Amino acid sequence: MNKQVKVFSLLLFSIVALSHAQLKKHLDKKLSIEDRVSFLMKEMTIEEKVGQMNQYNGTWDFTGPRPESGSEELKYEHLKQGWVGSMLSVRGVKEVLAVQKIAVEETRLGIPLIFGFDVIHGYKTLSPIPLAEAASWDLEAIKKSASIAADEASASGLNWTFGPNVDISNDARWGRVMEGAGEDPYLGSKIAIARVKGFQGEKLDANNTIAACAKHFAAYGFVEAGREYNGVDMSISKLYNTVLPSFKATVDAGVRTFMNSFNILNGVPATGNSYLQRDILKGDWEFNGFVVSDWASIGEMITHGYAVDGADASAKAVEAGSDMDMESHLYVTELVKLVKNGTVKESLVDDAVRRILRVKFELGLFDDPYKYCDENREKKTIGNKANNEAVLDMAKKSIVLLKNEGNLLPLKKSGIKIALIGALASDKNSPLGSWRIAADDDTAVSVLEGMQKYKSNKLVYEKGTDVSTDKQLFVQEVKINYTDFSGFEAAKKVAKEADVVIMVLGEIGFQSGEGRSRTELGLPGNQQQLLEEVHEVNPNIVLVLNNGRPLSIPWAAENVPAIVEAWQLGTQTGNAVAEVLYGDYNPSGKLPMSFPRNVGQCPIYYNSYNTGRPTNKDNNVFWSHYIDAEKSPLYSFGYGLSYTTFEYKNLKINNLNPKKGEVISISVEVTNTGNFDGKEVVQLYLNDEVASIVRPVKELKGFELITLKKGETKKVVFKLTDKEMGFYNNEGAFNVEEGVFNIMVGGNSIEGLTSKFELK
Repeated sequence: MNKQVKVFSLLLFSIVALSHAQLKKHLDKKLSIEDRVSFLMKEMTIEEKVGQMNQYNGTWDFTGPRPESGSEELKYEHLKQGWVGSMLSVRGVKEVLAVQKIAVEETRLGIPLIFGFDVIHGYKTLSPIPLAEAASWDLEAIKKSASIAADEASASGLNWTFGPNVDISNDARWGRVMEGAGEDPYLGSKIAIARVKGFQGEKLDANNTIAACAKHFAAYGFVEAGREYNGVDMSISKLYNTVLPSFKATVDAGVRTFMNSFNILNGVPATGNSYLQRDILKGDWEFNGFVVSDWASIGEMITHGYAVDGADASAKAVEAGSDMDMESHLYVTELVKLVKNGTVKESLVDDAVRRILRVKFELGLFDDPYKYCDENREKKTIGNKANNEAVLDMAKKSIVLLKNEGNLLPLKKSGIKIALIGALASDKNSPLGSWRIAADDDTAVSVLEGMQKYKSNKLVYEKGTDVSTDKQLFVQEVKINYTDFSGFEAAKKVAKEADVVIMVLGEIGFQSGEGRSRTELGLPGNQQQLLEEVHEVNPNIVLVLNNGRPLSIPWAAENVPAIVEAWQLGTQTGNAVAEVLYGDYNPSGKLPMSFPRNVGQCPIYYNSYNTGRPTNKDNNVFWSHYIDAEKSPLYSFGYGLSYTTFEYKNLKINNLNPKKGEVISISVEVTNTGNFDGKEVVQLYLNDEVASIVRPVKELKGFELITLKKGETKKVVFKLTDKEMGFYNNEGAFNVEEGVFNIMVGGNSIEGLTSKFELK
């Protein structure tokens, strides 16, 4: 070989080798994640950067032939070009592996995909709906529930969930209350932390944990009239004091992603809201994960009247801090052109891409892109015995006893005849609830099946009436039965002959959830009429409610001796209900949302404000009330009974004149005065008597779940700091002000022991 040619060849080889080494430097595990992200981004074209900001929904069989037409073909081509950063709804090891191989082995840079899915209250093995879990007030159990969901989802190839939903809402008309933790920001914040830690575990790069996503940012729970996708208009103080605390809690807990919301907030769509995403989330809170839009919400800014077209919507979304486009197809279509023509700064794209890549590195996807793709683990994990035992435990803890006149419950275990009535009693689908996309239909244990395990009583079942005769589908409206009374007589006949009647009534699984707003909150269809006619022949009724939201049940509250709020409890519903009814588990749940007397009270919530005329002190009509109903809830936040009773005494405050910055200790003694061992949620409420901004009549500022054997007494100690005593003003600044604070400690938000102290 010519010497010059040889030297040139060696030089060329060295250049290629050096270039290749630099290209792969991001794979060096010894480097920090930030350095690895920087090295990778230096190699990326603007098209590849924007590709990381693009998320597509999987709509075809990835293990079959490649699509050859339509949007599926385009998505496939974008995958091969490295123009996709994430896929959603692709699940199962075989499917995930097939798609990940395209991204890793067929694209120029081999950047792995992150796979997202709505793992809301379980994957295949379902826990109770989140609102029901919140009723447990058991943070460790809720954390465990999320970890089981993460275990099964990750075993199926997923590494990102679009949860937890941390929207605070006090309006039962809004169907998505079933996804959250209820009306209170303090309880909601604690549960948000538990769910994030459950999903993400101790190590995000473990193969049995998944990245969490706090949603929906922000104020989605306050849509006007409780109507889905509606607008929101609220003060800054309400935003900071009620809406934002649970989101801030997830940031403090290390949540790696956020999802923005569909609603406008004070005139600006959340997806294009710089104040929310740039100023608060990424600015004040220093969040360094990434923000994904909700489904097509970038494009919906056009419909809102906030953006002219797709290009304008894309520019406004990325400028506002929306890092990843879920299914609008706009970033991948418009953003490269917007950067090249100078409309959008490339630094904004770089910031978004850095955030996305950071999370991928944290998940360990660059070190092992196939770490979630183990078919043996998938088979061993999905639906295993331990997971079913855990969701059964969660289901029992979620049940709330609302009424138990004459100690009708627990049921005797032998020698009685029980009539079980209601279509929901034999339903194996509705108890799964909404947002259970990966679960198989008809896999819940029905209440009938759970009750049949107790064989020493005579159990007779009659449907009575159908709530709906349609197949339950996630994407379709639910048609309710109002006219079929053909099963009434048979139901009344078995009720008349029974010692105890158990009626399982409420909503079918898809009457709550996204797109399921209601203007009536009573028992759907003709179930109320069935209840009243059965009551005429046998009033000895235990009403078991299956529902995804608070219901208005004033007639039942007045006439039915025992009422059990059993929600939609997931896979083990029937076993949980039966164990509670028979006393093998003593119910301990407390309501996370107030139950209205009627829909006209909505929104209704315990932490409301005093008016200037809160009581009828002048004995006339001119005070804050309704002329046709009480203004109080039917069942208030924090309420829930037990088969035993609890006595509160010796409330003490260690310092009646504390100074700002000092920690205040408040103690109370709680005694189990009944005949059963049981659990009690001890709740502390606070009221700032006079402040620069009016404060609620009371606010939850502490709780503790304790277990007491019958006759046992325990001392519970709460600590109050400036964090609990302060509030945000209308500029978003946190204030702690001197003055008198009233406290109440008890088993619900209505009654308890009271005292006060004065902060100096």
